[in-house]
Order: sequence, then structure tokens, then C-alpha cells
Amino acid sequence: MAGYNDWVKGRLELQKEPGFQAFTARLLPGAGNILGVRLPRLREMAKQLAEGDWRDYLLSACDDSYEETMLQGLVLGYAKGNLQEKRPYLQSFIPKINNWSVCDSTCSTLRLAKKQPEEMWGFLKPYLHSSHTYEARFALVQLLGYYVNAGFLSRTLTAIGEVRAEGYYAKMAQAWALSICYREFPEETLPYLKENQLDDFTHNKAIQKIQESQKVPKEKKRLALCLKR
Repeated sequence: MAGYNDWVKGRLELQKEPGFQAFTARLLPGAGNILGVRLPRLREMAKQLAEGDWRDYLLSACDDSYEETMLQGLVLGYAKGNLQEKRPYLQSFIPKINNWSVCDSTCSTLRLAKKQPEEMWGFLKPYLHSSHTYEARFALVQLLGYYVNAGFLSRTLTAIGEVRAEGYYAKMAQAWALSICYREFPEETLPYLKENQLDDFTHNKAIQKIQESQKVPKEKKRLALCLKR
């Protein structure tokens, strides 16, 4: 597909909604130049781009709007290719993430960890230790999406505790990840919940998310609530 950026900008211009732009801007403090295009529309565009020369698109893609950045993350998820093929493009893209929406939508679409769990774990480790909020969040959301299982639970719990990014959205991802571990493996996660070194804010947010979950039995919720600091 020739003229990627012209095509992208033209499609976005046709699909933007001023009312939705205002709504999205309230949800995403810090996100730049929001046009107001709904996520399902962006996914449709991303699938089309992923079917073409996605590498060429990513090399030339513009970052002029929130939607253009979102498209890059979605294309990386939808494009055919393994971690080795996508690695350089991911390494260029991840530092561009500056809001939870781009982060989480990319993570839900990028499923390399399902086919290459060990390789993807190795790729994520530097981001888990990053001081940048959204680099750490990207790694944590990958963990909670693909690594809360019997084979990785111990490593995942350890990794949650090793995150040092201080930003709000990194801490919220830590809490979210811990709550998913508890939801899926309450007996195995309970000792960690009792003895973790997380700061009080993150620890209590994890317990709050456990209480809000409809998938955690009441008796397990009560056990967790007793550990609130």
C-alpha cells in the first residue's frame, strides 16, 4: 500500500467524532492530539495495514496523533511474524507509549507470548526493570495477560515485586497483575500477598481489585481483605 501516512490520515479524518474526542481526552490525561476515532475503527484499519507490508508502514508511520500511535501498536499485534521479526519494531514502538489505552490495547493484541513464552519473557525483563511508567506497564500487562499460569506463576509474582517504576499507571498495573494471580491461584498467591514488599498504595490497590472481581469467591475475598494495610 503506497502512501501509508496519507491513507491513514485521510481515514482518521473521515472517522473522527468531536464528542468522542472530548470523552477520550478526559480518560487519557497526557495523551497528545486525540482525534476521536473509536477503537473498533482503528482495529479495522490496523488489520488492513497488517495484511500489507507492515514493516514498511512501521518504518514510515507518523506519531502526530494518539490514533496514529495506537495504530502502530495494533499493527504489531495483528501482523504475521515471530518475536525475532518484530523485535526491532517493538523496541522502537514501546518508548512511544504515553497512556494506558495504547499500552493495554497493544498488549491485548500482541500475543507472541502464547507461542514463544520463554523468548518473550526474556524480551520483557528489561522493561519490567525500567524506570519509565509505560515501559514497566507494558511488561506488567503482558505478564497478567499471558503469564499467570502454573508454569510461570512463581516468576510472575517475583517480577511484580521487582518493578521499580514510580508512576501511577505502573503501580496500578502491579496491583492489577497481583489481583489476577490471586484470582487464578489464590492458595499459591496468598503467601505472597501476606509477605510482599510492595508499597502500601500498590498492595491495597491489589486487595481492592480482588474485592471488585466477580470471579473471586467470597471467602477468598475475605482472606485478602484481612491483609489490607
